[in-house]
Amino acid sequence: MRGDGRDSKQGDSKGARGSGKARDAHGTGKSGSKKRGSQRSGSEKSGARNHEKNAKAPVFAGYEPLPGGCYDELFAGAGKARPAIAPVVRQLDQLGEHEVRFRQRLADGAFLQSGITFRVYGDPRGTEKIFPFDVIPRIVGAKEWDKVEKGLEQRVRALNLFLADVYGEERVFKAKNAPVSEEIVKGSTGYLAKMRGIRPPGPKHVDPTYVHVAGIDLVRAPNGDFLVLEDNLRTPSGVSYVLENRLVMKRVFPGLFAKVKVRSVDAYPQKLRDGLMSLAGEDSTLAVLTPGHYNSAYFEHSFLARRMGSMLVQGSDLFVHDDRLYVKTTKGPRRIEVLYRRIDDEFLDPTVFRPDSLLGVPGIVQAYAKGNVVLANGLGNGCADDKGVYPFVPDLIRFYLGEEPILGQVETYHCSRPDHLSHVLANLEHLVVKAVDASGGYGMLFGPRSTKKERKDFAEQLKAAPRGYIAQPVVELSTCPTLTKKGVAPRRVDLRPYVVTGTSTWVLPGGLSRVALKEGSYVVNSSQGGGSKDTWVLASDDAASDAREAAE
Repeated sequence: MRGDGRDSKQGDSKGARGSGKARDAHGTGKSGSKKRGSQRSGSEKSGARNHEKNAKAPVFAGYEPLPGGCYDELFAGAGKARPAIAPVVRQLDQLGEHEVRFRQRLADGAFLQSGITFRVYGDPRGTEKIFPFDVIPRIVGAKEWDKVEKGLEQRVRALNLFLADVYGEERVFKAKNAPVSEEIVKGSTGYLAKMRGIRPPGPKHVDPTYVHVAGIDLVRAPNGDFLVLEDNLRTPSGVSYVLENRLVMKRVFPGLFAKVKVRSVDAYPQKLRDGLMSLAGEDSTLAVLTPGHYNSAYFEHSFLARRMGSMLVQGSDLFVHDDRLYVKTTKGPRRIEVLYRRIDDEFLDPTVFRPDSLLGVPGIVQAYAKGNVVLANGLGNGCADDKGVYPFVPDLIRFYLGEEPILGQVETYHCSRPDHLSHVLANLEHLVVKAVDASGGYGMLFGPRSTKKERKDFAEQLKAAPRGYIAQPVVELSTCPTLTKKGVAPRRVDLRPYVVTGTSTWVLPGGLSRVALKEGSYVVNSSQGGGSKDTWVLASDDAASDAREAAE
């Protein structure tokens, strides 16, 4: 980014040196002085014109989407912005690349000053990182978002019913044409047999809520359709970056937001609070449970607690008495009826799960079982977002809702099936193989970029524990124009929308667009060099037209 400023300065200095070499052919000081002044003036004017020309160079001049059928979020081809969002793209273009780079520097400074960070464990360069951010937004049209929103609501509704059934009547296993086997579900490391028969607290007139907050990872197919890549139903993180990204974008592009109608994301903390409180009553007390400031998502824990107007607590601040949860305060114990916990199941209660856990609260599971505290998310959700269960979610939607899935998902091979395992072993170099209980880009083999030794080692792992792996064809993630040192270039992106469920369901318009900043990379995870973008969902089909009118 500094290269831009450096280039313009070099242009000016070269002009000055060139004018200094001009000599008076007649040797007269007065005339020579006048000529030198005249030449210097011309050079400076030329440099100024060049600087102005570079400053006004369109942001997307020369931009070309990746070849090979990869869907580009903003462009249908070289110089051809997608019709629904073309006027918005034109607004960005008119700012000029130099101005957009300047605003990128402003955004970087804002993130640095705000301390918006995440942690990477095991990185010798240090664990605290500023979350990389790119100012060129990802834009989603109103009509296509409407389909995504309905599809997400449907999927989360079915997964909630699935969890209630798995820990209740188990109809799904007894059905004649069971959509998923008991072996696969109960073989998940996320299945908690101790939760059988426990109904999550909440009003009796609504279905029990296990998934209060879901982060559903989406990718684009080459035809532009959104596909579900992964469900995150335990403690999905990243929403704080969505809110901060938008706040920073409003500061660095105030005029653009005045011209383009983009749906707001600011309501998320209130929607989350309302959803959680709807299960316990408005007079209840809400707290956010964090493992502490060494956790990778601590910034988000404190951010959400502050924005929801709730307490931020650690396990040592809490205790259970008479099957009720309390927090220690300077005015004495205070009852907690709703706990948004950002601690994994196994660490939550040392009397039920890991006895060596110092992060949880002894007796909290009993308080939950008695219906005295809402825990968000519910206990045992891991068997529903297990990658081994993922291939069966479309059938679960049909089973519980009697509906066809609105959103598609990626073709998946379950290695527990002998025929699937044989196919995967024979095609490792063409597939992406994932451990069903891993996340963050870890525990996987990216076949096309793997070595023979890596494939051989992975094949042995698959044969030894086939239930622990799934495989998928390489998903050509869609791309979005991204600022690089060399200009604007396509970089791969995915999208994580957030779904909040209490007595009703609400979908955050947009979500976290993660971007693989390294050229050619498919890995968007922040822990492995990825960054993020602001996701703009246009408020209506007329939003782009409004931008066109504003430009005119």
